[in-house]
Order: sequence, then structure tokens, then C-alpha cells
Amino acid sequence: MDRLIDRHRAVLPDWLALYYSDPLEIVHGNGRRVTDSNGRTYLDFFAGILTNALGYDVAEVSDAVRKQLDTGLLHTSTLYLIRSQVELAEEIARLSGIPDAKVFFTNSGTEANETALMLATQYRRSNQVLAMRNSYHGRAFATVGITGNRGWSASSLSPVRVSYVHGGYPYRSPFRGLSDADYIKACVEDLRDVLQTATSGDVACMIAEPIQGVGGFATPPDGLFGAFAEVLAEHGILFISDEVQTGWGRTGEHFWGIGAHGVTPDMMTFAKGLGNGLAIGGVVARGEVMDCLGANSISTFGGNPVATVGARAVLDYVRDHDLQANAAALGARLLSGLRDIAVSDPVVGDVRGKGLMVGVEFVEPGGMAPAPAVATRVLEETRARGLLVGKGGLHNNVIRLAPPMTLTGAELDEALAILRDAIAASGGER
Repeated sequence: MDRLIDRHRAVLPDWLALYYSDPLEIVHGNGRRVTDSNGRTYLDFFAGILTNALGYDVAEVSDAVRKQLDTGLLHTSTLYLIRSQVELAEEIARLSGIPDAKVFFTNSGTEANETALMLATQYRRSNQVLAMRNSYHGRAFATVGITGNRGWSASSLSPVRVSYVHGGYPYRSPFRGLSDADYIKACVEDLRDVLQTATSGDVACMIAEPIQGVGGFATPPDGLFGAFAEVLAEHGILFISDEVQTGWGRTGEHFWGIGAHGVTPDMMTFAKGLGNGLAIGGVVARGEVMDCLGANSISTFGGNPVATVGARAVLDYVRDHDLQANAAALGARLLSGLRDIAVSDPVVGDVRGKGLMVGVEFVEPGGMAPAPAVATRVLEETRARGLLVGKGGLHNNVIRLAPPMTLTGAELDEALAILRDAIAASGGER
């Protein structure tokens, strides 16, 4: 029988990333655990890249989807009224805190960010965009154009003109070592300088992730984007918070990641965890911004009946079970446990994040030189011990930890023990 990996390589693109030297096929899931095609079960600490926010086989979500399937309607298109879409939009608009908010649904975070850029450039009649260094916003034409990470920038061609500012990645920032207040002040001065030297002034928007996802869960000081927003407001520049990975309570402290910065953005984009595996994303924006388009548009699959009834069940589950509080409590324990490991393992350069969104950056002992080979070994060693984690960062030297928000304390302890052993076996303490 032909191996699945050989068939994959024959018909799928070479640039489609796969984890592990022996790639994994997941065939079953329950709770926070998944089982591969060889019958091996793993504790999942990456959750389909933060998408399976509730974990696997959640009855409330499955029942809602089955009920919709029983109607015979998987799709009607946005040319018709969709009750579950309207109800979900009402709830997201309320939760956003954005005045007079309106919502547009897409199928992914990439689509959501593309839509936000289209709205901002149309509203401001400008193609100039500010983005963060080390950022990632998707794989489409405009979102690749604003991605501040060469490893994910497939083309220099872009429909927008982008200027990058400092601040999202303190560990390798030229302002490293400053107090949080002085760091923010330096980044604000850089923003002002970029506006004066790299733009013609009439910038459409700034887009930023409150915690940089693909960038290795890089976490700026609280208040940075609030300080940025004051400068943006002086120029009428819109602020977009990319909440594709930080939304729905994952950071613990706030329901949206931007809540740590004391500012209400003009737009927020979302996806991933809202569907718990169903394809859904979207933009929530000030009404006048959302309504600025002068042409007709639809979203063929965005906000379809199956996705929106499932997403409503996910959102209800998150709030009914107070998963934001669980993320805060277990996230604090995860950070503490990893920082204990870092004390004795010189290959751990930085442990950062919030809630159940934590990054571990690996370096060569005695300095800050990135150690991507160590991160790769940790990825393999954790799998060998029954734990799935993520990997990323500008230098591909960061292990990303983002388990389902339904994680239990016992599962956290299990994961920490595996991580300690895996790091030790990968170049750390022996």
C-alpha cells in the first residue's frame, strides 16, 4: 500500500508545511487528546493551531451542527436571511465594545484580514498601511504584503504600501532592557518617526496582533497599543486588532487580546477558536467603516448556517464554562512551570505569553543566538513522549503552547513533566 505521505507529496504543494520527520495523521479526538492512524494517543497542546478552542468531541457543538444538518440546509448564501448568522453577529457586536458595530463573516482569518484592509483603504482613500515587525496576518495577496516575517512573505508584490514599526517582539527589540514604560515611549517615538519619514501622512490603518502568533507568541508590554492609538487618532488613522489567535478569552485576562492595552479598536478580525474546527472568521467594525463600500458584495460561504450555529454553540460554551478564567488560572501555572525549567536549562532564552498562549524561545547557551535545531528536537521529543506542541517564531526557534481552553490541572502537570524531559533531552540540562 502506498504511504499517505508519498501520496501527499505527489499531489499537494511542496511549500505546504508538515510537522515531524515522520508526519502524523490524526484520525480521532476526544477532550484534549487525539489519536493517530497507528493508534497512538497524544495530549494536544496546539489545538489545530489554536482552532480547537474547546477540544474534541464536544457534545454541545456537535448537537447544534447535527440539528442544522437535519434541516437539509448546509448552505443558502448571504442573498437570503440566515437567522443564526444574525444572532451570532448581534452577540459579537455586543461583545466587541465597538460603538455601532457591524459584523461581516468570512471563512478564515486570512479572509477577515483581507476584508479589514479593503475597508480601511476604502474608508481612508489610501493604500498606506502600518504593520508590526515580526507580524503575520494570512496567506492572501494583501495579508502577505503586510506580514513582517520573511519566512512567510512569499512575494514582494502587494496592493498596499506597508511601513513597519517596532514593538511587538520585545525579546529581540533594539529597545530590549528598557522598563515597560520606557519601552513603550521608545516605540511611540519610532511610530512618529515612521509616519514622518516613510509615509505621505494619509495612512489608512495600523494592523497589529496583541500577541504575535506565527511570530512565536511574542508579547508586548500592556498599554503599548493604547499609546499607539493616541498617535493614530491624531492623524485619523484606523486601528485594526487582529484577534484571530488572541480572541474568545484565550489570553485569560481579557476576552479580546487588545483588552490589555486599554483601547477599543476601530475594527477587530477573528476566526480560529470561534468555530472549534468549523470554517468561520470575520470582521467587527464601526458601522460607518463597515458601510463604506460603494459596490455590491456577498460572502458565498461566510456565515453559512452550519458554521454559525456551531459558532454560537462554541461561544455559549466558552461563557457558560468560564473558560477565560480557566485560561487565566492554568496559564499562570504553565508560565511559572516553564520559567522554573528555564532557570536550569540555558537553552531556554525566553518564556512569554498570556493565558493559554505561551511561547518558549530557544537559544544557544551563553547568548541570544537562535537555536532552531533545539526547537525542532523538542518538537520531536515531545511527540515521542505523547505531547503535541507547535513551533514558530522569526527564526523558527520557538515552541508554541496553546492547548484547548478546557484543559485540566492534571493535564497541565502531565504536559509540564513531558516538556521538562523533552527540553533536557534536546540540548538542555542532562
